[in-house]
Amino acid sequence: MSNNQVQPIFILPEDTKRTTGKDAQRNNIAAAKAVAQAVRTTLGPKGMDKMIVDSVGNVVVTNDGVTILKEMQIEHPAAKMVVEVAKTQEDAIGDGTTTAVILAGELLKRAEELLDQNIHPTVIAKGYHLAEIEAQKVLQEIASRGITDNLLKNIAITAMTGKGAEVNKEKLAGIIIQAVKTVQHGQHIDLADIKVERQIGNSSASELIAGMVIDKERVHPTMPSAVTSARIALLDCSLEIKNTEIDAKIQITDPTQLSLFLDQEEKTLRLMVEKILQAGATVVFCQRGIDDLAQHFLSKAGILAVRRVKKSDLEKLSRATAAKIVSSWKELSPADLGFAGMVQEKKIDAQEMLFIEQCQNPKAVTLLVKGGTEHVAEEIKRAIADALGDVAAVIREGTAVGGAGAVEMELAQNLRKYAHTLVGREQLAVQAFAEAMEIIPRTLAENAGLDPIDCLTQLRSAHEQHQIWAGIDVFSGKTMDAWKEGVIEPLKIKTQALRSATEVAEMILRIDDVILGSPADKKMLEMEL
Repeated sequence: MSNNQVQPIFILPEDTKRTTGKDAQRNNIAAAKAVAQAVRTTLGPKGMDKMIVDSVGNVVVTNDGVTILKEMQIEHPAAKMVVEVAKTQEDAIGDGTTTAVILAGELLKRAEELLDQNIHPTVIAKGYHLAEIEAQKVLQEIASRGITDNLLKNIAITAMTGKGAEVNKEKLAGIIIQAVKTVQHGQHIDLADIKVERQIGNSSASELIAGMVIDKERVHPTMPSAVTSARIALLDCSLEIKNTEIDAKIQITDPTQLSLFLDQEEKTLRLMVEKILQAGATVVFCQRGIDDLAQHFLSKAGILAVRRVKKSDLEKLSRATAAKIVSSWKELSPADLGFAGMVQEKKIDAQEMLFIEQCQNPKAVTLLVKGGTEHVAEEIKRAIADALGDVAAVIREGTAVGGAGAVEMELAQNLRKYAHTLVGREQLAVQAFAEAMEIIPRTLAENAGLDPIDCLTQLRSAHEQHQIWAGIDVFSGKTMDAWKEGVIEPLKIKTQALRSATEVAEMILRIDDVILGSPADKKMLEMEL
C-alpha cells in the first residue's frame, strides 16, 4: 500500500443510512411538502374528505387534518415533525390543524426556492423568525375584541362549515355555546367537562343533556331501570370482601365453622348496603367491583347500582351532580350525596346506556350527537369538538378575526411592506414568508373549483384599499367582507398556526445531516430497553 492512499475510517455501524448537505434538506422538505399535500384538499367549506382504511379493515372518513395524519401512520422523521404541528394545534385549540400543516409545507416550499439561489438556510430561518414576529404584531393590531352571543354563534358555525355537522349547524351552534357557558368558571373553561357521546339516529335530534351519559348498565336486572329525584353516591372503593394482602390460610375443621365464616361475609356485605341505605342513596356509582350478594341486597333495597365506572366518568359525575367521591363505604354520609332529577337506563343501538339528567347547576354536561350512520356520527362528533375548542378559545382570549383567507392576505400585504425595511438577505426570506401566507386563500379557491389567480388578484386589490376582512366567497367566487358575512375564527387559531408552522420550518431548514440507524441497531436498542 502506498503512503498516498488513506485508509477509510468507519465511525458508524454497518447498514446505517446517512444523507448530508443539500440532499438531506431536499429529502426533508419533500417529505414535509408531501404531508401538507395530503391534507390540502380538505381545507374550507368545499374541502373534500379522505377515506383511511387501517390494516384490520377499520374505515375512517374525515376531513379533519389531525385525524387524517394520525390515521396515516407516517414514518418519515421530517414528516413526523409536521404531524407534530397538527397535534400541537389540536391540543392548543382543537381546530385549524389543516391550516397549520399547509402553512408549514408552503414555508418549506418557498425556502427551497431560496436554497436554489444559494441563500444559506440560517439566513432563511432568521428571516422567517423576523417575519413571524411581525405577523404576530399585525394579528394583534387587526383582531377584533369583545364577545357577543352572535359572534360566538358565527364562530361555531364557521368551525362546522364544510364538515359532517353542516346540515344542522344552526341548532348545533346553540347547543355548543350553551355547553361551554355551562362549564365556564370566569375565564377558565375545561373542555374535559363536556363529554361528547355519539349515537346513530336523526342528526337534527342532537341534544345537550344537563348531566352525564355513561356507557354502563345496572349490575342486576331486578334493580329499577329509572330513578326520579335520585340521591347519588360515588364510591371509588369496592363493595366486596377484601382479600388479605398477605398469603393467609383459614383452617376449617367442621361444617359449623364454614357456616359461621360465610355468615360473617354475608353480614359484612349486608352492613355495606345498610350504610348506603342509611345515607339515603338511591343510585350508586362504584369505580370498582360489586359482589353478587351485595348486588342482591342493593336490588332488594330498590337501589340502582353501577360498577367499574371509569375514574374520568366518576369525576365528571361529581361535577355534574355535586356528589363527593368517597373512598370508604364506612365514611358515606348524606352530605356526600349528589342529586339528579332523573337517572334511567336507555337502549341505544342495541347497547344499554345510563342517562343522568336534570342535574341542578351542573359543572359537567354531555352533548349527545346523532348521525345517520356510524361514520357520519363520528365525523359530526369531530366537527363539534372543533367548534367547542373555537368557542372556548374566544371566550378565554376575547379576540377574533375574519376567516375566508382574509387574515392571510392582510398578513401577506403587511409583510411585503415590512420586507422593504430590511437590508440583508433576510429581506428575501420575509418576502417568501409573505408569499407563503397566500397559500390559504389560494387553496380555498382551488378546492372550490375557482380560478386561484383571479381570486388572489381581486383579494390583493381589496386589501390595497384597506378592506382588512376581504376574503373569498367560495360559493359565488367573488370577494366578500368575511366579518359581515359571519365567517369568523378565533385569533388563537392564527397565532398558534403561525408559531408552530414557522418553528417546524426553521427546524427542518437547519438540518443538513440525517443519520438513520440500521434495523438491527433498533432491535438491539429495544432489547436493551
